[in-house]
Amino acid sequence: MTYSIVARDPATGQLGVAVQSHFFSVGAVVTWARPGVGAVATQAHARLDYGPRGLELMAEGSSAPEALETLRAQDPGAALRQVAMVDASGDVAGYTGPKCIRYAGDIQADAVSCQANIMTHEGVPEAMLDAYLWRSGSLADRLFAALVAAEEAGGDLRGRQSAALLVVPGTGDPWETLVSLRVDDDDEPLEELDRLLQMHAAYTLMSEGDEATAQGDVAAAADRFRRASELASGEREVRFWGALGMAEAGDEDGAVRELAAVCAEDPVWRELLARLPDEIGPGTERLLARLP
Repeated sequence: MTYSIVARDPATGQLGVAVQSHFFSVGAVVTWARPGVGAVATQAHARLDYGPRGLELMAEGSSAPEALETLRAQDPGAALRQVAMVDASGDVAGYTGPKCIRYAGDIQADAVSCQANIMTHEGVPEAMLDAYLWRSGSLADRLFAALVAAEEAGGDLRGRQSAALLVVPGTGDPWETLVSLRVDDDDEPLEELDRLLQMHAAYTLMSEGDEATAQGDVAAAADRFRRASELASGEREVRFWGALGMAEAGDEDGAVRELAAVCAEDPVWRELLARLPDEIGPGTERLLARLP
């Protein structure tokens, strides 16, 4: 009922999984990943414990193929499952049970597996793999490109409803994520996921701006805050905090222009600016005085 991809980025060690399906809240079922351990997609007549148990086995030293084989051997309903795993070393495994509804299949390459079931046409996993291998950019960008390619190749026979994308660092605590986005119910889940990825990128730029400010790199900070506001031009939340970051980084004129525009669109942001303590918004009295 789903198409998905699991992969490890050899350049960064990041691990990720992405999925789209005509099924409510598919991300709650299919997507599993843990820093320094691996990533799992469990779908078709999904057995949820392939996710956490697969990660547990890989954390204990099993490779992705070994973990998948162990779980299959313990599963009397394996013929109905479709599962893929990749571990922190880049070993990858995929399985499509013989009772999965056609068109169903999987394909692997170095540190990546693409899989799909109940597709409109054959060839969806192959289209996903091509898109992933040829796309440049971050792991999240490449995973999303694979989802788009699947849809262009015919996608789910029943249509679209939900999507998810999860990326974790190559090392870190079990709860750490780099990207964790879900669209639980939408007529065009990939379009919404794309919008969320743009928002995620904007907030990442704001965090980078905060770090640059703390390090005294005023030019880099102002650049990050400005780019964040441009990337999320329709989001007043990003524009408001980005403008404060610009002011703190030394670009007060740019901050005043952005704040004036935001406050003109909705006066509650002027009120919020007036309420900010100095620990959060230093210099807000000066900014307020300059607003029209």
